[in-house]
Amino acid sequence: MTTQPASIPLVSTLFGLTYLGLALGKIPGLRIDRTGIALVGAAAMLGFGVVSMSDAARAVDYETIVLLFGMMVVVSHLRLAGFFALATEWIAGRFSGPFTLLAVTISLSGVLSAFLVNDVVCVALTPLVLHLCQRLKRPPIPYLIGLATASNVGSVATITGNPQNIIIGSLSHISYLRFASRLAPVALIGLVLNFVVVAIVYRKQLGAMRRDLPAVELESRPRVHRGLLIKSVAVSLVTVGCFFAGQPIALSALIAAGVLMLDRVRPEKVFNAVDWPLLVMFAGLFVVVSAFEVNVVRTWGIERWKPLLDSPVVLTSGLSVALSNLVSNVPAVLLFKPLMEVMPQKELAWLALAMSSTLAGNLTVLGSVANLIVVENARRAGTDLGFLEYLKVGVPLTILTTLVGVAWLALVQY
Repeated sequence: MTTQPASIPLVSTLFGLTYLGLALGKIPGLRIDRTGIALVGAAAMLGFGVVSMSDAARAVDYETIVLLFGMMVVVSHLRLAGFFALATEWIAGRFSGPFTLLAVTISLSGVLSAFLVNDVVCVALTPLVLHLCQRLKRPPIPYLIGLATASNVGSVATITGNPQNIIIGSLSHISYLRFASRLAPVALIGLVLNFVVVAIVYRKQLGAMRRDLPAVELESRPRVHRGLLIKSVAVSLVTVGCFFAGQPIALSALIAAGVLMLDRVRPEKVFNAVDWPLLVMFAGLFVVVSAFEVNVVRTWGIERWKPLLDSPVVLTSGLSVALSNLVSNVPAVLLFKPLMEVMPQKELAWLALAMSSTLAGNLTVLGSVANLIVVENARRAGTDLGFLEYLKVGVPLTILTTLVGVAWLALVQY
């Protein structure tokens, strides 16, 4: 890609407007969302001749798109088979105490989000948690907040935990096993802190709940398709095993999706669960950020930014938390790419970025897509989880878990 220096103001303007739109989440007077904004930004880069079609195609990291798509198809089959409904039904029958139920909700959300993309885990679990709270006569807010925050914390553990980790795994070429060995401890400690913070914030509500109240018998029971359930769980376990064995992650996820599609389930049911707007947003952002990197960032001399290069964990984490809450964690991660490439300790810097950008998602309701999924699904069911209500847990949890992550990676460094 070749661009004259005179194009730098143009590229900077297009990039700035795109990221401003992403930060706002909309454009005043229009109904466009973040996906549309990323698409318009990429189209503008192409339309003004900043990048060619071939350059744009090369800018899109197809492995990230394929991996995310494959995991969405896998989770869709698990959901259709009744896996998530069966898991929550099992919980209801054994862990009905208020604090016990909170602990199990956080554990289930965190563990599943460690291996399956946390956004789609929240899509599957939110209505089931609401159902559980109704059935067990529990106020849903503590459990919904526990579900959302645990999905972010648990997803720190692996490359397939969330969209930004998928991007980082593809760009950094860190193996699945090595990534997990470095960050899974942060996720485990974080889930413990997650329970402690939610339990303390809502101690009066949870403590006032009676354990002996009879559950409300609801007509709806989980529909389980036994054959599909066995197949989906088996394929999921084999796929995760392939990840840890060092097989190509994107290819393994795509093969798993292909195997599961060979079934009697109608394809439209599966594809309806795929987050197509998220995939489009990724493609658009890859083009926008690549154009900005090639034409502008390379003129900054970031290889001479000594403070960042000398303190990759602390400063990368701090910048990432701030930027992730300004423009969302996926665009933030892409913006860090050129800086990661000049870091003397590249792996450590990528891990710090993965940890901090993910944990930053817990700061506010708007911090991650997983949070918004929980809030919107709850709102449709008649439960309002407000911005300020979420902050009671989000702020202290983000601070504590990020400090743990920074301390752990600093320890690993030595």
